[in-house]
Amino acid sequence: MDSPFLHEWVFQHAARRPGAPAVASPTARLTYGDLAERTRALAAELAASGVRPGDRVLLALPSTPATVVAGLAVHAAGATAVEVNREWSAAILGDILARSRVRHGFLWARDARTWRGAGAGALLERAWVVHPGPLPAALHDDLGIPATWLQLDGRLDPRAAPAPYRPPPAPAREAPALVLYTSGSTGRPRGVVQTFGNVDANARSIVAYLRLGPDDRALLVLPLYYCYGRSVLQTHLLTGGSVFLDGRFAFPRLVLEALAAEGCTGFAGVPLTFEIIRRQVDVSTLRFPRLRYLTQAGGPMAPDTIAWVREAFHPASLFVMYGQTEATARLSYLPPERAEDKKGSIGIPIPGVELRVVGEDGADLPAGEVGHLVARGANVTPGYLDEPEATAAILRDGWLWTGDLAARDADGFFFHRGRSKEILKIGGHRVSPVEIEHVVARHPEIAESAVMGEPDALLGEVPVAYVVPRAGATPADAELRRFCRAQLPAWQVPVRFVLVDALPRNEAGKLLRAELARRAGAA
Repeated sequence: MDSPFLHEWVFQHAARRPGAPAVASPTARLTYGDLAERTRALAAELAASGVRPGDRVLLALPSTPATVVAGLAVHAAGATAVEVNREWSAAILGDILARSRVRHGFLWARDARTWRGAGAGALLERAWVVHPGPLPAALHDDLGIPATWLQLDGRLDPRAAPAPYRPPPAPAREAPALVLYTSGSTGRPRGVVQTFGNVDANARSIVAYLRLGPDDRALLVLPLYYCYGRSVLQTHLLTGGSVFLDGRFAFPRLVLEALAAEGCTGFAGVPLTFEIIRRQVDVSTLRFPRLRYLTQAGGPMAPDTIAWVREAFHPASLFVMYGQTEATARLSYLPPERAEDKKGSIGIPIPGVELRVVGEDGADLPAGEVGHLVARGANVTPGYLDEPEATAAILRDGWLWTGDLAARDADGFFFHRGRSKEILKIGGHRVSPVEIEHVVARHPEIAESAVMGEPDALLGEVPVAYVVPRAGATPADAELRRFCRAQLPAWQVPVRFVLVDALPRNEAGKLLRAELARRAGAA
């Protein structure tokens, strides 16, 4: 399939295998024929409502089949999808509305008052609102703009007059397909632009190393506004495979039962995903007859958790991966057959990507030395939306400066050494907080931990551990310190252990260090 456009992938699969499964959830199932038909109908509705090629259209929805149809319809209309986390505050969402200059949007019915508070009435001309049934009369007042009902399975309100779909001129590969906004918890959210060419290159590369085909089916618990979750969808739409969207991860056993019942071949998660499964589900009581692989990204996972996943889901393979939104999703992966001899590695570059470890001046560093990780490839963003200075800070001489520190070994395998802005400087030693966190989390009474730096007159900075105890446990500070002393150099042992009920995380499970620092400062 040569086209770089997501909607055309779906149209071509629908022409060849209209009855093949495409997207499903606990409440709806769409074949490729259904998905193509609903995409065309909605794209025609968008065009009739004033959406023009090159426009930006807001998507602020949970992961449902309607969300997939909406995103494809935006592209089929020649427009750009602007994806946001609908759970952000009205102030953040209003700021995004104003800066992204969207005039049309797809919204979740229960969020109507939030969007009114965000100023949607003054900034949006029309909304398509996803709801299980016809829209309540009061919703139009709550929202403050004209709204059309979109059903959970992506069908338009049956009372709407159908319009014929007329494909717009094909955009260039360099045209923006998506704008994905990064988390607002670390400051003002930034819109990462992903072109059709970025998405195409990233999807084809992932398909190659995961060896995906039309018979593959992934269970997806990650949100679609998150680049990792969206890449799972994109790779399966490219190959003609299918995705089961499951938002019930509050009940992890239920999700794993669906993984088996749906005959899924793949499962994707962030470290917290697998930690929750490990704590709450006896995986040995379940069977996954078609599960072929699992993938993990979204931050470093504790070595003992990696080992547990490999054993618990054997014979399925675990692919440890690394990437970021600015790379459309993926930059490296660790081949499962190298899991033991390259333990702790983020692997090798994905096909079509170059990775280097460089100093402050951009010059290559020798193997084993820690430096800045930079990347180049067709999947790298052209920049942030309308932020030239921020774009110039990450794109230098054709290379993406990831903001991460890494080392490369003599065999060309890369090892993540932390975020450059998060590295602790303790008495002249540079320490990644993740190194300490993994040790603390091994204590039998600790469920998870996060380490922050605290100013110190003598050492400049000292580590403080924020820990979530396991249910019913009350670990003593002295005992935790003794445990860490047995495994860490003296300067890495936290000076204090603060018990907390939970660590702040976004919906994708990523630790929000800036929010933790804010809470620590307030305390």
